[in-house]
Amino acid sequence: MKIRKAVFPVAGLGTRVLPATKAMPKEMLTIVDKPLIQYVVDEAKEAGIEHFVFVTGRNKSVIEDHFDRMYELDATLAARGKTAEQDILARDQPTAGATSFTRQQAPLGLGHAVWCARDIVGDEPFAVVLPDELVLNTPGCLAQMIQAASSLGEKSNLIAVEEVPAHLTHQYGICGVGPRHAHGGMFEIDGMVEKPKQGTAPSNFSITGRYILQPEIFGILETQERGAGGEIQLTDAMIGLAKTQKFYGVEFEGERHDCGSKAGFLRANIAFGMARADLRDGLREEMKRYLEK
Repeated sequence: MKIRKAVFPVAGLGTRVLPATKAMPKEMLTIVDKPLIQYVVDEAKEAGIEHFVFVTGRNKSVIEDHFDRMYELDATLAARGKTAEQDILARDQPTAGATSFTRQQAPLGLGHAVWCARDIVGDEPFAVVLPDELVLNTPGCLAQMIQAASSLGEKSNLIAVEEVPAHLTHQYGICGVGPRHAHGGMFEIDGMVEKPKQGTAPSNFSITGRYILQPEIFGILETQERGAGGEIQLTDAMIGLAKTQKFYGVEFEGERHDCGSKAGFLRANIAFGMARADLRDGLREEMKRYLEK
């Protein structure tokens, strides 16, 4: 099962981190010195993704600009001899034709955003990566999932999952746990429910922001009725697809950070900063001075 394309739904309004996202896309908020969207694109590159599909919305054009060349900046850096900065920009630059952008005209939910990419993805399996969820680990979460997919049949679907406290299961999409697969950290999913009522969840394994899906999901999303929150939920469409295709939960290695919340965003900045050898000591000293006040 070759996974060539990844879909990045980036049309959301980022209401959980207002007012920062009033004029700036949530996906362009920085963790240390890179925007969120760059982290997930780098994760996809590491996993072998060749084509990056962005589902955007109004006021999101800066994301497209971020992955384009800025000739004035390049010329200024060259004139000033800043080769290190030039190398960083060149490293992050996608190759010509490797990015596609399509528009989700209305905020109708994650399922609708994925459906908007149907003609670009075509008839092949693909990944879905949510930019406001970062996983701190090498190899990245998507690379782990693609490795797991290599041990499955062609018409298999995978979801990254992690355990959450039982009293918080009503805040997530939750999957049921079926037979374990021979591949470590993977099991068959025997049911899914979006934000179950407290005390009714089939397990405490939450569905996180990484998926590998078969193209048949688009046919289901086309007629999918609105679910939780009045939105077209991807989980509901996956429940429909699970009637004819197998789904597997992949317990990934790494630390997940929900950067769509203010507390999660701050936590991610500290965690990713401490993971950097060039910043770790300085950050530790700054935190020490702050705590001693």
